[in-house]
Order: sequence, then structure tokens, then C-alpha cells
Amino acid sequence: MIETAFLALGLVLIVEGLAYALAPSLVEQMLEILRALPDTMRRNVGLLAMLLGVVLVWVAKTLGA
Repeated sequence: MIETAFLALGLVLIVEGLAYALAPSLVEQMLEILRALPDTMRRNVGLLAMLLGVVLVWVAKTLGA
């Protein structure tokens, strides 16, 4: 179980690092867009991202990861 958590955290850090390394100006633009959204919309986006993450982890576990 802990191995899966470390794997997931590592993959998140790789993707986040790639975004900042390859397109830092795009990250700034995304932050400006997020800043312009109301709090409830940002919360909904966060909940949707979390739900998508749970589904992806469930699918990976179902497939044998």
C-alpha cells in the first residue's frame, strides 16, 4: 500500500516538474485564469480533479497495478 502511495506521489511530482520546466509561462497563465475564477468554481475544479484521480487509481488497481 505504501509503495503505491510513493509511486503516485512520485508520478505527480514528475508531471508537475515537467510543467514548470517545459512551460513556465503557461503555468503563470493558468494561475492567472484560476485567480480570476470565483472560489466556488475553484473548489469544484479541485473536487473534479480529485474525483478523476480516484477513478484513475481505481482503474489502475483493477488492472493489476
